[in-house]
Amino acid sequence: MDCVICKNGKVGRGTATVTLVRDDTTLVFRDVPARVCENCGEEYVDEETAAQLLDSAEMSVKVGVAVDVRTYKAA
Repeated sequence: MDCVICKNGKVGRGTATVTLVRDDTTLVFRDVPARVCENCGEEYVDEETAAQLLDSAEMSVKVGVAVDVRTYKAA
């Protein structure tokens, strides 16, 4: 796959740090599986992983988490 941002790099397997902010909640997920551009570093998370992150974020917002930093664990 070619990078849609820089148009020059190839995208390969890697990991990303994903930060989600909603209202007063900030969540940071480390070591998220992603495709990463070798040229510009743009990160792409697949749909299933994104859905898991959003579900986790939704639960955190509901219980009133303010700030949390986690290492990603696949469901």
